[in-house]
Amino acid sequence: MTKQKVAELFVKCLEEENVEYVFGLPGEENTDLIEALSHSKKIRFILTRHEQGASFLADIYGRLTGKPGVCLATLGPGVINLLLGVADANLDKSPLIAIVAQASMDRLNKHAHQIIDLGELFMPLTKWNALLASPLVVNELIHNGFKLTLSDPKGAIALILPEDIAKQKTDGKPLRPQLPK
Repeated sequence: MTKQKVAELFVKCLEEENVEYVFGLPGEENTDLIEALSHSKKIRFILTRHEQGASFLADIYGRLTGKPGVCLATLGPGVINLLLGVADANLDKSPLIAIVAQASMDRLNKHAHQIIDLGELFMPLTKWNALLASPLVVNELIHNGFKLTLSDPKGAIALILPEDIAKQKTDGKPLRPQLPK
């Protein structure tokens, strides 16, 4: 099997979960994911003016369709701006997946510009969050996130993707959803 970037696998996993739209803003740490989204024939990236708008659009999409709304932000101020809509979706039991770019794994747990412990940040505001710390677990964690956001009580999930992991190569493939398409 041909190896692909983790960001490309991530988008294939979103396609397998029948994601139609991703609302968000590009940033340095999510450029690989934005690039992979630009090649998708199934997912339309909706550029928003502000991350808060992206999270509320994903929240409303989830409420209107019953399918998870997906939003995307970069680290630091990007993720902080995303929080209000994510928290609102979780409190109102709306299915939402927040994809958040993070600095490279070697920069985590160090005092550095715009690096926040995103797992701790999202813990009280989501049903579940996961740091995609290895190419070997990306497909499983994405699949689990979609199962959890749709399980009762529905709510918000955060998937945290470090930029160095997004660039790594993998031969993984999407897991099949257990829910009907």
